[in-house]
Amino acid sequence: MKLTMVIPTYWGREKKIGWKEGDAIYDHPTPLDEEGTLGRAIESLNVLNERDFELVIIAAATSEEIEKEVEKRVRKIISKSKSPVKTYFFSHSHLNRIRQNSPFQEQNYLLQLRGYSNIRNLCLFLPHILDSEIALLIDDDEVFEDPYFIEKAKEFIGKTVDGEEILAVAGYYLQENNDYLLKKDFKPYMFYWNKFEAMNRGFKEIIGKEPRLKKTPFVFGGNMVIHKKLFTKVPFDPDVTRGEDIDYLMNAKMFGYEFYLDNKLAIKHLPPPKPHPTWRRIREDILRFFYEREKIRKQREISGMRKIEAEEFDPYPGVFLKDDLEEKVAKASEVLATQYLIEGKTEDAEESLNNIKIAKKSAIPLKNPFENLLKIQKDWEKLMKIADSKEIKKKFLNLILQD
Repeated sequence: MKLTMVIPTYWGREKKIGWKEGDAIYDHPTPLDEEGTLGRAIESLNVLNERDFELVIIAAATSEEIEKEVEKRVRKIISKSKSPVKTYFFSHSHLNRIRQNSPFQEQNYLLQLRGYSNIRNLCLFLPHILDSEIALLIDDDEVFEDPYFIEKAKEFIGKTVDGEEILAVAGYYLQENNDYLLKKDFKPYMFYWNKFEAMNRGFKEIIGKEPRLKKTPFVFGGNMVIHKKLFTKVPFDPDVTRGEDIDYLMNAKMFGYEFYLDNKLAIKHLPPPKPHPTWRRIREDILRFFYEREKIRKQREISGMRKIEAEEFDPYPGVFLKDDLEEKVAKASEVLATQYLIEGKTEDAEESLNNIKIAKKSAIPLKNPFENLLKIQKDWEKLMKIADSKEIKKKFLNLILQD
């Protein structure tokens, strides 16, 4: 089975300028005047025994103003890194070519280079154009240390195990200290916003125990193996601002597909510091959890689909998908605001309290997330079906290669 590895890389303005209002929000976009982690990730491919796969690097800019600079910068890094496998580069100019020559104009909105979910959808679309049966999603702040990673990634995908066809496999992250558990200093707000504690409980249960392959309530966006039978049917939801990986797991479950975590499929995760303040990261989580909770609540009986429950995702993210979410937001935000005031950060304190208002008003989706998913899924399936023709694949591949 042909495998395509896709690595998205996120780039922002020069460090002295930083983030501007209106720019896309990513955890840690690389400033244009810094080296970043992409080159390190590409060079780490040399540790792999099996190199019978293709690589796609997707470069996303936080602002339209820097798109050309980002493309130039990333091309230079790819050239310097000397990938040991055939490598394609895809960025804003390539997307524009595809959209302009698209035979599926009504579905063009699903191909975008802004926002995690849209970029992840390109991580599925491009392997499809390259005629791959397997899409392997990796992030640019990771490095390969296991020589047998590719063999493990392909070991179960597309096969039947205990009577179940495996179409989605999740690996996991090893931190800098080679542990899969997150090490975070406890802050008072975490007493109510117990994200890291819930994540570690889940990791111990799923990663830390046998059997090797088991159904999982969480996945890691930078270590996902997805078969064509799934990625041509189910897309990432563009309206999810972050946490798109677990949201994809939810979408897949609704359409009858299960993710299995392989506790032997690990990759080293070495992220740079996150530039955004705690209140903003919590805000992004608020928007995500309210959206996902509403998607679960708005489900209805549909032939070929199954209704999922928040409890299926315990302890994480299930703990944030229940009726006490508003209470968690309010208490955590009040404690965080108090801490900011003690530190003399009045603006940060105000923004933290604004998270309570956002939870009460703007975090509630205006449109029905479940019905929206149904529409997106139908459009995605149409898009992927049209793009499955040899003529279209050849045409798009030529557009991508026009550098």
